[in-house]
Amino acid sequence: MRVVYDWRLSRVIGPDLNVIDELLWTSTRSSRAVADRLEGLQRGRMSPEARILTARFPEAIPDSMGHLDDSDWPALTGEEQQLLESAAAILARRGVADAAGNIDRRLDMLVSSQSELRSAWTTVEARCIEWAGLLLPTLDLDKERERIPVAIAESHDLAGTADLLGTDSPPHAPSGPEWRAIQETARRCIDISNSLKSSEEAIRSVAREYLPSLSRLVGPLGAAKLCVMAGGRERLARMPSGSIQVLGAHAAMAAHRRGAPPPKHGSVIFSMPQVSKSPRWVRGKIARFLAGKASIASRLDHFDGDPWSESDIEEIHRHSESIKQKFPTPPKRK
Repeated sequence: MRVVYDWRLSRVIGPDLNVIDELLWTSTRSSRAVADRLEGLQRGRMSPEARILTARFPEAIPDSMGHLDDSDWPALTGEEQQLLESAAAILARRGVADAAGNIDRRLDMLVSSQSELRSAWTTVEARCIEWAGLLLPTLDLDKERERIPVAIAESHDLAGTADLLGTDSPPHAPSGPEWRAIQETARRCIDISNSLKSSEEAIRSVAREYLPSLSRLVGPLGAAKLCVMAGGRERLARMPSGSIQVLGAHAAMAAHRRGAPPPKHGSVIFSMPQVSKSPRWVRGKIARFLAGKASIASRLDHFDGDPWSESDIEEIHRHSESIKQKFPTPPKRK
């Protein structure tokens, strides 16, 4: 015996497929009410009519999908079809609203935006610097790199840029249209740089709230990247430390599958000074230790543990420094 139901109707079906009892939804119907019922069914809840029939027939087994196999199940009327279509639109809007509250997805958007902005800024900034170096051959590009886009954007001509940067006047001044193109590139570089700073500040703000312990350990930008690479905070919290250690090492992992040695760290773990500034032969050991701590931090964050304090982080960094001191020289090769 089964209790079979959808949003409109509930039936008790006997072993020989006969209908033993039946309840219809008889209260006032509206698109919103239908949406509420459908949402409840999606979450695994029974309809009110199905609960009543289950109480009447305790031996009956609830079957939320049984109506799909029942050839005698009543077809939708025209009015019911319209209600169902309107309810589907309401559920779609609710889904979008729920997604907006999903911090994992918001972090994904922020981190992806930051990556795209950084890629664009790198390209435009390199073009701006190269252009300036071509027209101002005596300019020290390395020393003045950060000032070059601002100097170009604020000048009326290339001679004014040379004065601002303290270099010789250009031997060949660009034409008006060319100078406007140079200035547009410099202004675009500045605009993208400002957008990048805003994006990174937003990531820091969200990550410090959502991943407090992990943010203190690897920095808020690193914590956000680990979360996005793992596919969300919950997946990161359940991930083995060895997997966290190599997050971001996509190319190295692909090479490892072709026979290369396994990577010792991914991009986020390597970006930590304790790893990147350590000797080559000890990086793997420190990366493994920090990945283990990152695994613990992500679990504290996800399962509402007490966030780590600055003293906890300092103790972790002291331990990573002791690992470095324990191996001052590279191992002898066999």
